This record gives sequence, C-alpha cells and structure tokens, in this order.
Amino acid sequence: MIRNQKIVLLILLSNIFVAFLGVGLIIPIMPSFMNEMNLSGATMGYMVAAFSFSQLLMSPVAGRWVDQFGRKKIIIIGLFIFCLSELLFGLGKHVLVLYLSRILGGISAAFIMPGVTAYIADITSLEERPKALGYLSAAISTGFIIGPGIGGFIAEYGIRVPFFCAAAIAFLAAISSLFILKEPLTKEQLSAISSKNKKASFVKELKKSLNPLYFVAFIIVFVLAFGLSVYETVFSLFSDHKFGFTPKDIAYIITISSIFGMIFQVFLFGKMIHVLGEKKLIQLCLITGAIFAIASTVVTNFWLVLMVTCIIFLAFDLLRPALTTFLSRTAGSEQGFVAGMNSTYTSLGNIVGPTIGGILFDFNIHFPYIFSAIILAVALFITVSWKEKRLADRTVE
Repeated sequence: MIRNQKIVLLILLSNIFVAFLGVGLIIPIMPSFMNEMNLSGATMGYMVAAFSFSQLLMSPVAGRWVDQFGRKKIIIIGLFIFCLSELLFGLGKHVLVLYLSRILGGISAAFIMPGVTAYIADITSLEERPKALGYLSAAISTGFIIGPGIGGFIAEYGIRVPFFCAAAIAFLAAISSLFILKEPLTKEQLSAISSKNKKASFVKELKKSLNPLYFVAFIIVFVLAFGLSVYETVFSLFSDHKFGFTPKDIAYIITISSIFGMIFQVFLFGKMIHVLGEKKLIQLCLITGAIFAIASTVVTNFWLVLMVTCIIFLAFDLLRPALTTFLSRTAGSEQGFVAGMNSTYTSLGNIVGPTIGGILFDFNIHFPYIFSAIILAVALFITVSWKEKRLADRTVE
C-alpha cells in the first residue's frame, strides 16, 4: 500500500474501532445503570434487541445509500448518529429515551459498517483486500476487548461518564473523517451503481440476497452471528452455574481469548487465505467451532475452559473476515449492497441467537452449545455444495 492509502485505512479502522469501543464501554456499567433507574433484566434485553432490530431494518437501505451517495458521507453521518446515541444514553432519565438511544445506535452501526467495508474494498486490490479486511475484523475485536475495561475505569467518575466519553470520541472521529477522507469513487461511478440499484427495496434486497452467488455466504454470516451471540450471551451464566467462576475469572477468559484471535487476524489471516482460500478456511472454522462447542459441555476446570474458549473465539474471528473477503470479491460493483446485507444477516443472528440461547439455557445449561454445534455443522454441510466456479466466473467478469 502507498502511504496515503495506509493513512486512509488507519482512519477507516479507527472509525470501526470507535463504534465497537462505544458498544463495549457500557458492558460493565449496565448492572449499576439497572439499579439506578430501577430497570428489569427484561427491559435491558429489549434494549439489546432494539439495537439489533433497527440495525437489521436499516442495513439494506444504508447499503444502497453507500452506493448512491458515496462511502464517505454515509460513514460520517453514521459517526454523528452514534455520537448522538451515546449522548442521549448518558443524559437519559426516562426509559423511552434509552430505547431511542439504542435505536439510533443500531442505525449508526448500519451506516458505519457497510460504508467502511465498501471503502476498503474500493481502495485495495484483490491481493491486499484479505489483509485489510483482517485488520477490519481485528479493529472490531479490539474495540470489544478494551471497551469494557475502559468503561469500568471511567465509570469510577460516574456511571454516565463513559457515554459522554464515547460521544466525544465519535465526534472527533467524524470531524477527522470529514477533513481527511476523500470519496473513493467518482460521481459517474456512483451514478452508474445507484441507477442500477435505485428500484431496490428492503424486500427486493432480501430476494436479491437469495442469489446462489451470495446466499450460502450470507447464511454463514447469520450462523456466525447466531453462534457467537449464543456463546457470548450464555458464557457468563454457564461459567457461573457450572464452575462458580467470578466476574474477574470470566473477564480474564474473554479478554485472553479475544487477544488470541486478534493476533491471528492481524499477522496470519492474509497468509491463511493465500494458502487455503476462502472456502477451505471457512469450512475449517466451521468444523473447529462445532467440535469445540461440544467440548465446552465437558471441560472441567478454568484452564480447559480458557483453552476451548480461545479456540472457539479464534474460529469465529477468522470466519468473519474470510466471509467478508469472499463477499467483497464476488460483489463487483455492488459493494454497498453486499456490505449492507452482510450487516442485515449479522443483525438477524444477533436477534435470534441470544433469544434461543436464553430459552435453551433454562432447560439445560448445555443445550445452547449443543444447538450451536448443530447449526455450525449444518452450515458446513451447505458449503460442500458451494460452487467455486461461480466465484471464478464472477471474478473474471
């Protein structure tokens, strides 16, 4: 990459990092927030659903706008909406304001994610893209990793302070993007893409995603989000019920596992794609995830739990950029549509996963992991019929 391209990539990665840092900041604060405002656990669950649901509804529209109005504008608008969302949550004294904040947060995620993904696809070659998208996934993971720790530290000054800090950081990111980023596509290129897709609607976008060229990958995107959200939702409850782990024990496991996955993303993902290709790497991750989801039900101590969790996180952390690389390579001029639908299927998984995981957990603490393993195995079976010739044909086109 040339120097200017590296600077642009750094700005884009910073934007994604800021968004997911803001999400992570609130994790250690939520119990205190619940107590201060006398909120029920169900209410907090509905807020999570509100975020994912608004992201789900907005993602196809945002993906289309990325192709119509340009990557830069949508990214900056998303950052300003995220800033407003965090500010409202910090100021909110009524539950309806908190719901509005989470809805705006979901909309901002729907704007930022496809905008950044499409921008990266525009400025990188086919050879550079896997490495760049590995960085993208690592930026997301890093935001999640350090977000809770920073949030817990800042909350010492007040449980609402982390939200104001997140709003300030998002505002600075939006301003820097406004002055540093340049639209990667010309008006003519945007016009050609938008005129091709201008009649699209939410339903039409969903139908279009059923195209065999994309559908298997989108199904696995859903499976990834579903499996990871089930695992993360149930993990702390499972660890507490089965092993009596303390919050500090659980934090150590999640942090170490996330760092382990991030290291692979940054330093080895590009090489693994080069050696294995997207399809084989995706299949390897699905096999690994299914096996170790079952292993989670039979481990007996802290160190075994840590080892299994590290491997599962690694499988998910490599699966995400492998899928994104495949989708961006097959998208051609439809980067916005593909990135938007990627976000849509991710949102679906994030809505359905925690709901089913919680229900199954009430029946038996092992059922969520067993069910996740079954879903991953089904996805693996689907990839067997994945026609790589379509990929080759599309690449030539």
